[in-house]
Amino acid sequence: MGQGKFIERVLFLLALSAISSLVLITVFIFMEGLPLILQTGLKDFILSSHWAPTKGHFGIAAMIVSSLLVTLGALVIGVPLGLACAIVLAEFSHERVKTILKPTLELLAGIPSVVYGFLGVIWLVPLIRNYLGGPGLSLLAASLILGIMILPTVISISIDALTAVPALYREGSIALGATQWQTVRRVVLPAASSGIITAIILGMGRAVGETMAVIMVAGNALQLPTSILDPVRTLTSNIALELGYASGRHREALFATGIVLFVIIMILNFSATVLTRRR
Repeated sequence: MGQGKFIERVLFLLALSAISSLVLITVFIFMEGLPLILQTGLKDFILSSHWAPTKGHFGIAAMIVSSLLVTLGALVIGVPLGLACAIVLAEFSHERVKTILKPTLELLAGIPSVVYGFLGVIWLVPLIRNYLGGPGLSLLAASLILGIMILPTVISISIDALTAVPALYREGSIALGATQWQTVRRVVLPAASSGIITAIILGMGRAVGETMAVIMVAGNALQLPTSILDPVRTLTSNIALELGYASGRHREALFATGIVLFVIIMILNFSATVLTRRR
């Protein structure tokens, strides 16, 4: 067997081991959580808001709604900022400025989430409490923090999508009399839409799966929010807060919560893949 064949097989085994790890994790989560979903009933588990695992009540509707609202708030804040920054860097900035700022913005992804949460507790929560009311630990605080945290994902992928648009598109538009902004808005953005949509969906997946920063600023109240100033508890926060002392059916319920979270994130990633391939 030649050296090239040997290296090929080693790389194949490494790739297979990574896929096997994912499969084992998936099987383990479903084995631990699926029995409780079957016993409780999928409808009662997902549509009920009564979460009292020590008393036999396993409803996660409030946490699902809270997770979706926090993620939606993060997208409302992070996507316009991230897309605007990507457009400026890719279309209107000098190449030297772009080479400096793009890696700097990507460094935001390397900051631990606990640091974001700490800054949120120290600065953001008191501002919300003093100027808007409520406890400060709220849906709004979690959305703002997550909106900042998804910026590196949205900016980086959007810049790559914009720069991948052929220069002929821009030159043809300008030759027809369009301004640079008209070219960006009517030619470049539609051409790069698949990559931008992928950036948004991946940012959404990051927001759905975030734990530590959300625990620190969201308030962790088991209730359906009626205002952006209400405290909330997300699916990830619930798992992190209770898994350390859970046992029996309570532990199974937390794994079942993980199944719901796993399915949501898989749907988002699958949607990104499908949209990209169609484009």
